[in-house]
Amino acid sequence: MLAVGLVACWALPDQLGLLSRLAITALLVLSLDLVVGIAGLATLGQAALFGVGAYAAGIFALRLHPDPLLGLAVGMGAGALLAFVSGAFLLRYSGFTFLMLTVAVAQIVLSLAQKARDWTGGDDGLSGFTVGPLLGRFAFDLEGRTAALYAIVVLAVGLYLARRVVDSPFGLAVRGIHENRARMAALGTPVFARLLAMYTVAGTLAGAAGALSAQTNAIVGMDSLSFALSAELLVMLILGGAGRLTGALIGALVFTLLHHTAASMNPYHWLFVVGAALMVVVLLPPQKAWSWLRARMGAAP
Repeated sequence: MLAVGLVACWALPDQLGLLSRLAITALLVLSLDLVVGIAGLATLGQAALFGVGAYAAGIFALRLHPDPLLGLAVGMGAGALLAFVSGAFLLRYSGFTFLMLTVAVAQIVLSLAQKARDWTGGDDGLSGFTVGPLLGRFAFDLEGRTAALYAIVVLAVGLYLARRVVDSPFGLAVRGIHENRARMAALGTPVFARLLAMYTVAGTLAGAAGALSAQTNAIVGMDSLSFALSAELLVMLILGGAGRLTGALIGALVFTLLHHTAASMNPYHWLFVVGAALMVVVLLPPQKAWSWLRARMGAAP
């Protein structure tokens, strides 16, 4: 991933802003995959974790210290804290009840952000903060080269850590809970504690994505907490395939490029293209498409 990112930064110097957005979105969808694909918890509140991380990093840069790595740590901590506190309540429920409660939590966070204008800027957004040079040497330039490389490196580290977590005994236990919660409980697995830990890990990655967004854009808006963002993330995960981690990266890449390309061609009807792509994925899953393609290639002389 680092190699591909470096090549993309070198080959597409005019699209560095898009590359930064791709990396941030992929990290956010990756965090959602830990909740939906690995733990089997349907949620529509991932934007709350992202937005809290973004506001925490922005407020930290504005009022305390402009160092980007410290701000990244603060954003990660804010996302993890919200995930832990909300998860301690939400994870006592499951299914449709859990889904609706995640929406409720996201709306509560959005309402609090709107009311705390002195800290968040309200509907005008949080701005006026500057981010210091990365490692004290690499300033965030107008071309976006530092921002793009920074976001890609954080995404690579996040993917590595997520893979280690998912492949560990803890991750396998969470997969088992996804497959059969009652059986795992009968085997003595602390189901609630395992799910809460995974939800907190996902919140950490979502907070990191939010901090990256705040630092690379130098502004945080209310749209970072919106229900629409949570719904789009779920669409991206469906496009790429849930439960594989790499599917989160593929879904974020496909959706973001579709959005960018279709919106540039027709800013009023780009959702039609995305909707058509989603219908194709739902009606023709990737596994079935690959099976059909292999059969056709095998049948060819």
